Amino acid sequence: MSEHAFSDAERAALYRAIGERRDMRHFAGGEVAPALLARLLAAAHQAPSVGLMQPWRFIRITQRDLRARIQALVEEERLRTADALGERADAFMTLKVEGINDCAELLVAALMDQREPHIFGRRTLPEMDLASLACAIQNLWLAARAEGLGMGWVSLFDPVALAELLGMPAGAKPVAVLCLGPVAEFYPAPMLVLENWAEERPLSDLLYHNQWGEQP
Repeated sequence: MSEHAFSDAERAALYRAIGERRDMRHFAGGEVAPALLARLLAAAHQAPSVGLMQPWRFIRITQRDLRARIQALVEEERLRTADALGERADAFMTLKVEGINDCAELLVAALMDQREPHIFGRRTLPEMDLASLACAIQNLWLAARAEGLGMGWVSLFDPVALAELLGMPAGAKPVAVLCLGPVAEFYPAPMLVLENWAEERPLSDLLYHNQWGEQP
């Protein structure tokens, strides 16, 4: 084992946070202490980013009426998604897809504007700015789980409409509405599995060797 490895207990805690992280939709209200929220956002800010561009921007939503307007945008997209799903529409409409009005804290994670000059690592893969933001969100998610808080990533919204609602400059793009706060319990498995909406695939199905589709 590497001399730089964490202790057994530290490694176990890290893998537990990864294994027990859930996309939460059910929240118990309450509050997130300011010092704890600052700690979680600092963890997000420590994420790796391509070219050290740090493309993430977080907007903390503290106005209840603004929460309601964001929830309305999500509801509009929920109905559009149900319509697009065809025969699965009724099943989809029974799923709880967000906890915007129930969570203690609401954040919107967005990409910065004026990203074009950042070409280090993005010349052929410009979407690496999005990958960097996703790393920041994952950091926040894992830290929240370690702190005993639930987090849910909501992506059902029109990004143009949400950007306009939040006064974002041209070129900035909202990527995630993040519901954060205390929960009564964590799902024992992903909610979509528990609701029989989807099944998880084993790693062995998704791991190839040397060539696409080639498995040992």
